[in-house]
Amino acid sequence: MTRTVAVGLGDRTYDVMIGTGLIDRAGDLIAPLLKRRRTAVVTDSIVGEHHGERLSAALHKAGVAVDMIVVPPGEETKSFEGLADLSDQLLALGLERGDMIIAFGGGVVGDLTGFAAAIYKRGIDFIQIPTTLLAQVDSSVGGKTAIDTPRGKNLIGAFHQPRLVLADLDVLTTLPARELACGYAEIIKYGLLGDFAFFEWLEANVAAVLQRDVEALVRAVGRSVEMKAEIVAEDEKEAGRRALLNLGHTFGHAIEAEMGFGDALKHGEAVGVGMAQAFRFSARQGLCSSQDAVRAEAAIKAAGLPTRMSDIRLEPFAADALIAHCGQDKKAEGGMLTFVLVRGIGDAFVAKDVDRAALRAFLIEDGAAG
Repeated sequence: MTRTVAVGLGDRTYDVMIGTGLIDRAGDLIAPLLKRRRTAVVTDSIVGEHHGERLSAALHKAGVAVDMIVVPPGEETKSFEGLADLSDQLLALGLERGDMIIAFGGGVVGDLTGFAAAIYKRGIDFIQIPTTLLAQVDSSVGGKTAIDTPRGKNLIGAFHQPRLVLADLDVLTTLPARELACGYAEIIKYGLLGDFAFFEWLEANVAAVLQRDVEALVRAVGRSVEMKAEIVAEDEKEAGRRALLNLGHTFGHAIEAEMGFGDALKHGEAVGVGMAQAFRFSARQGLCSSQDAVRAEAAIKAAGLPTRMSDIRLEPFAADALIAHCGQDKKAEGGMLTFVLVRGIGDAFVAKDVDRAALRAFLIEDGAAG
């Protein structure tokens, strides 16, 4: 069972293939894209242990020589130090600009490898083989690549589109339940921001998705990728509509920054809280009904995701510190706070003039310290 979604970007159009058995077919799918049959695969130690040999065997079977680069797992790898180390290893391999790099892992590996590819000898092509549900529906599609800094998440990066994305659902069998829930946060995001019917389907099928039912996963991942592809094709560099994909992320990134980008809080968990906050803040501002905010929060919580800051830690976050992080958000313009807010489930919009006092009052009401 395979579904293919095209990301339409003119002569840079590429396919996102979603289904089972794609890693075993990777050699035949990737070899035609190579100018010479050589590639470097960047993965982390966990993915490499579980699936590295399968990918290497598939590439070797198609006559492709493989150099495997293993980076440490975890968000901390998305750093200047991690980028420098990966870049040095790529240079040591003597890869040419006509060669290709394969990002084989979750969002951390995809973001880091994509950014390294964007700057390696001023640009080298790369392929995404995402191994987490979150990466399959979000970070592997659309060409956003970046690293984190102490001042915020994904603030240093580049737009660099992959040549191909292979979302093999088989790898999700080894994915921990916590990581699966994190991916579900990005899936339900698409329903919350622009597809009420999809949101309703997810309400009814959350258990099937989280139990890794293949048919449910193909539909959930496929619709998520389809929506993202449509938005990226229209607004590749986030000058307008693409910002909607950041529903929950301004709140979530601020919380992540305060937590230090470690495993104590996963990105999908932060997005879960952030989306619930976006709905509650919208309701408080009279933009959407309180019923929609309650329904959205319940749907997020049904996946086992946190929806309140107190779900993350007992010590309250400082409202002013969170607001300062929000001011660093990439969508901010002219010093104004920018958020993705909602008029209801399936109806998100970009608000570029969010009042700091109103935001501060909401955060304190929502559990932050004043």
